[in-house]
Amino acid sequence: MTDSMVFLIGVSLIVLHEMDAIRCQEWRILPGLSLLNDKSGQIVFLLIHLPIFYWLFWQLTNSPNTETFRVGFDIFLIFHLGLHILFLKHKNNKFKDWISWIIIAGAGMCGSFDLIIM
Repeated sequence: MTDSMVFLIGVSLIVLHEMDAIRCQEWRILPGLSLLNDKSGQIVFLLIHLPIFYWLFWQLTNSPNTETFRVGFDIFLIFHLGLHILFLKHKNNKFKDWISWIIIAGAGMCGSFDLIIM
């Protein structure tokens, strides 16, 4: 497992963001899921995260090449921030408060900084 505090903070922030995404009904802005009614969208959004988080935690604890995963995940954190900026004006975007943006931007900054300090 990686020993980078910045990387682990980034991982923690993205997990926290996914919890916040339920509050902000993120499925309403995602292509595909936005076509579903609210209840179905929420259920599918939740269920999709089970294999995603399983894979994330498996990579952190069992992957033979954690450094490659770390670089890829850092890039994902930066890309994820970019997507939220791109969808900022979407009519169903509820990520408008300071706490959501500290989490989203913080994860992206952790990804950027971790790539720099590697």
